[in-house]
Amino acid sequence: MKFASALRLAAVAAAALALQPAFADEGPLLVRVRALHLDSANKDSTGLGLSINNKTFPEIDFSYFFAPNIAAELILTYPQKQRLYSNGTEIGSLKHLPPTLTLQYHFNPTGTVRPYVGAGVNYTNFSSVEFAPAVATALKPGIKHNSFGAAFQIGADVEISKGTYLNFDLKKVNLSTTVYSNGASAGKFKVNPTLASVGLGWRF
Repeated sequence: MKFASALRLAAVAAAALALQPAFADEGPLLVRVRALHLDSANKDSTGLGLSINNKTFPEIDFSYFFAPNIAAELILTYPQKQRLYSNGTEIGSLKHLPPTLTLQYHFNPTGTVRPYVGAGVNYTNFSSVEFAPAVATALKPGIKHNSFGAAFQIGADVEISKGTYLNFDLKKVNLSTTVYSNGASAGKFKVNPTLASVGLGWRF
């Protein structure tokens, strides 16, 4: 029994050592900077024909590898200003801060091309909401300032030199807010954007 236990312990130790090169060579932290394009679905149930403009902006993300195939990614940016429209007419603006956290599975963690999939949660805070004076007077509008929703992603890191990667990433995020008029709920405005990004990453 003692010999069998020692053999099992040696096997576990050998397996653990086999995993070390992936971290020893590159380290567990991957930092990326990306240009991200937001394409909103603009689904509105208020009857006001609400929409926001699409835009491209910078973001930074941090991925930590708990194992060669498993990582958690935190995506960050600064508050983004969007124009708000009703049936194509600009009626105001708002800012949103949309950090997203995903858990990823990387399919080929030591290859030149490293595809991955991920799923997680998005939190969005809306701020600096402003409406045109005529709209503010007639409707006394407002929105719910916090949104939680699911996030899904697919992407790939392509090694271009040791520790440096070209990244392609595509996300779908459930992002919506309740719209109020004269203090009563007027319905939901679902942004539900598709986020396409490209950038560079460095492994530490």
